[in-house]
Amino acid sequence: MIERRSNAGAFLALFLICTGVLADEGSTLLPAIPSAAKGEACVEPTDIIRRQHMQFLMHQRDETVHGGIRGAKHSLVGCIDCHAQTDDRGAAIPVNAEGQFCESCHRFAGVRMDCFECHAAVPARGEARSSALPAWMLSARLARAAVRSPEIEP
Repeated sequence: MIERRSNAGAFLALFLICTGVLADEGSTLLPAIPSAAKGEACVEPTDIIRRQHMQFLMHQRDETVHGGIRGAKHSLVGCIDCHAQTDDRGAAIPVNAEGQFCESCHRFAGVRMDCFECHAAVPARGEARSSALPAWMLSARLARAAVRSPEIEP
């Protein structure tokens, strides 16, 4: 019985030493994520954007929906414009397609990605952006904003 306990203790000590050595090497398992197609750097440092991109996107969503503020630093459209890859014919590949930027990381993390149920997963072409509001919606939002803040004229 004593021999069994010492064997288990020795195994546990060896296991803890090995995991400590591996952890000390700084090796972290990361998904294979394609590089950004455009731009030289992300809007935030990589370690911050990996952890907090959803908070940035949710904050920007609130700014856009409630305040009408578009085209800001953390817009989903900006992410798509930069990270969408192209195929051999030059057509944009959706960022939520298998092996692409958003999909690969979300699959690795086991997180459901529902952004693209409503939003475009490829960059918009030409002047018309996927984030442009129809005129009737813009005037309705300006009218609501004027009710909340009298200094804003519809």
